[in-house]
Amino acid sequence: MASRNSERAVYHVTPDASAEQWIVSLENSNFRQEFETKRAAEKFAKEAAQNNGLAKLKVHRKDGNMDYESTYGEDPRE
Repeated sequence: MASRNSERAVYHVTPDASAEQWIVSLENSNFRQEFETKRAAEKFAKEAAQNNGLAKLKVHRKDGNMDYESTYGEDPRE
């Protein structure tokens, strides 16, 4: 049986290889969209996650390390 967390769509906001643009991607999908700023990428990804039902957003820093993580939908803690 899959855990509730594994059923969530997981969006990532990461810098591109040159760290000049920001990428929004969806795990286990070919979805990928580029943005000029981190703020624009975060805004898009947050709206997509909120509209998805069960979703998670993982935002990374320019150095690739995790900045923060948010979950949307039902509370994963039981």
